[in-house]
Amino acid sequence: MTETLNPAGIPEFPGARAAGCPFDPPPALRALQGPGPLAKVRLWDGSTPWLVTRHAEQRALLADPRVSADISRPGYPGQTPYRGGGGLSFIMMDDPEHARLRRMVTAPFAVKRVEAMRPAVQKITDDLIDDLLAGPRPVDLVEAFALPVPSLVICELLGVPYADHGFFQDNSKILIRRSSTLEERTASVGRLNEYLDALVARKLAEPGDDLLSRLAYRVKAGELSRREAAQMGVLLLVAGHETTANMIALGTLALLQHPHQLALLRDGDDPKLVAGAVEELLRYLNITHSGRRRVALEDIEIAGQVIRAGDGLIMPNDIANRDATAFPDPDELDIRRDARLHVAFGFGVHQCLGQPLARMELQVVYSTLYRRIPTLRLAAELDQIPFKHDGQVYGVYELPVTW
Repeated sequence: MTETLNPAGIPEFPGARAAGCPFDPPPALRALQGPGPLAKVRLWDGSTPWLVTRHAEQRALLADPRVSADISRPGYPGQTPYRGGGGLSFIMMDDPEHARLRRMVTAPFAVKRVEAMRPAVQKITDDLIDDLLAGPRPVDLVEAFALPVPSLVICELLGVPYADHGFFQDNSKILIRRSSTLEERTASVGRLNEYLDALVARKLAEPGDDLLSRLAYRVKAGELSRREAAQMGVLLLVAGHETTANMIALGTLALLQHPHQLALLRDGDDPKLVAGAVEELLRYLNITHSGRRRVALEDIEIAGQVIRAGDGLIMPNDIANRDATAFPDPDELDIRRDARLHVAFGFGVHQCLGQPLARMELQVVYSTLYRRIPTLRLAAELDQIPFKHDGQVYGVYELPVTW
């Protein structure tokens, strides 16, 4: 949104955060939230979907079977002219096809399975911190720590060679950058699909104990095409490292800007406090900041408005997670707050599949990094930090730190 209105009086979406307030939603989102939970906004293509700004209404609509996530339906409020090219798999589908494909990859992300991975994630974290402590200062925490942790974890889970991390990280950046052209995105998706297809072919010939091998087994059984398996691999690989990496870096920056909260986390040894800190940082920061996109299949009456069949819906979790009716003093970072009802991972049947893994990784990182490097501090002024204002995933491009 911008402060100026177009001739029809409908504000444009998305818009800029306020200077000096990189952790807060754009001020215009707050202005629209005040009068009520629903407002019309104008997108890049001139369409005018509904913007849903409050917590209760977002959860209600995200759980409503009359609301579709199918990107191909008329009225769907796309973020760009690019429509995915088959690279986003089941997250852009409705049930029953969504449920059929999602069930094939659910098991490795179950809480018990994820907890069994905690010692391995702890070792990855400690090894990378050892490298930090032995290396030069200052250092870019994104490149040296925040990006490698989830990349190593998701590579191990999927069965992707970590040696290829430069390739898939570079292509992921193209996909999540708003300014990428249609040609750039199409080429990036094509490269990632070809790469994952080749890995699936390798797993068909030589299966291992990993998720891609399980998908290859489904291909061999005729339950899944190789193209579908590759698309699912792309989704899990990109989503499995980008969001968590940005959350590690941005969470660290937020804590460095709130030293009292950092001290509570660093000096405490209660796992419940750590888990609560993760939930509060997820609520407060909102890495996915472009709004979940949906389209109404039927007329829906909500909050005194009628959303008509075919109307687009945008549900930005950053403003819903700053709704004072759901979270008192929502603009305060308080790691002792009960923030478990945040919508950082969405809600309903499309709620983030990988949230148990993301939570566990963040718990390990947040309970280890600041304890092992208690004097960690920024090596640049806040206004010198390059934030990802142009990305579909929010964070920082670099985070220079020292100790």
